[in-house]
Amino acid sequence: MFEKLCPEGPEWTVDWAAIRGAFGWIRRLEGVGQDAVHHAEGDVATHTRMAAEALAGLAEWRALPRERRVRLFAAVLLHDVAKPDCTQHQPDGSVTAHGHSRRGELLARRILWESDAPIAFREHVAALVRHHQVPFWALERPDLERIVLRVSQVASNLDLALLATADILGRICGDQPEVVANIGLFRDYCAELGVLDAPWPFANDHARYAYFATEGRDPRWAAYDDTSFEVTVLSGLPAAGKDRWIATHRPGLPVVGLDALRAAMRVKPTDDQGAVIAAAREQARVHLRARQPFVWNGTNVSRQLRSASVSLAASYGARVHVYALEAPPDVLAARNRARVAPVPDAAIERMVRRWETADVTEAHQVTWVDTR
Repeated sequence: MFEKLCPEGPEWTVDWAAIRGAFGWIRRLEGVGQDAVHHAEGDVATHTRMAAEALAGLAEWRALPRERRVRLFAAVLLHDVAKPDCTQHQPDGSVTAHGHSRRGELLARRILWESDAPIAFREHVAALVRHHQVPFWALERPDLERIVLRVSQVASNLDLALLATADILGRICGDQPEVVANIGLFRDYCAELGVLDAPWPFANDHARYAYFATEGRDPRWAAYDDTSFEVTVLSGLPAAGKDRWIATHRPGLPVVGLDALRAAMRVKPTDDQGAVIAAAREQARVHLRARQPFVWNGTNVSRQLRSASVSLAASYGARVHVYALEAPPDVLAARNRARVAPVPDAAIERMVRRWETADVTEAHQVTWVDTR
């Protein structure tokens, strides 16, 4: 649908009626109020339409390859998708939407997953949604270098700047010229680092992992890779095919499995998982002390959960390879129903709501696997 609806020359017209008819999440933006100081144009749907038209009017966007234009057009339509969930009307009459970028990443991922978008396309768009406000006030952020280096690994800072430009041009607000100038400074900053439209060239995988895992690291430091064995960490929603993947790709290796521990400890997926996770970490330490390669088999759907496993393994000198397994929603649902003990739908829904696909900033290596 994004390919079909993306404006094309020579007219470059945004068919808003068709977009509104195609996407329920666009219609959900209608009537959602915004702060009048920064969004005098009206509700979120009106702003999104204006931002899409602004993007279509950018000569730089029009000059991009079509695949890239489509990806950016998807991002501009989705950039404020979470505002209905985050908007609050304050006693003084102002309107806030704190956290809509973070929540928007999760929601954009889900929408694109349910639409069966390619993983790389989906994750690029989700990353742009997550960071779409950064260029507005970038030079005020002490962590700007870390942000732009991360974006350079998972998306493109040029795409981020184009999205931010469309976002601000799609508004009626008093500080528009100032913010446009800030976006220009953001572009200059990224260009000086060499990451405007290219990834930062880390010396090796270990240097990249160490930089993003440790505050205060210099990205120019060529960290010595002293890892001596590999730990495989799986990530994926229930029924993504993790057990089958292990049987095929890691036969014979010890497995630290949360499902097996839950069964042994008689803990339901809906119960508090603290004791299960503690038991898994103790099992993992046994293998790590022996420098024994093994597989950590768990859903690990959030970056925070994966970080606990990855950092533990890395602290023992392991090279960590994360495999992110997934399949379309209907495939997962069918597989789950066929299980002897299906995971409750409510538990799966909670995981989907906080699902973050692993990316290359989290481990020495990350591989996406479609298991349909």
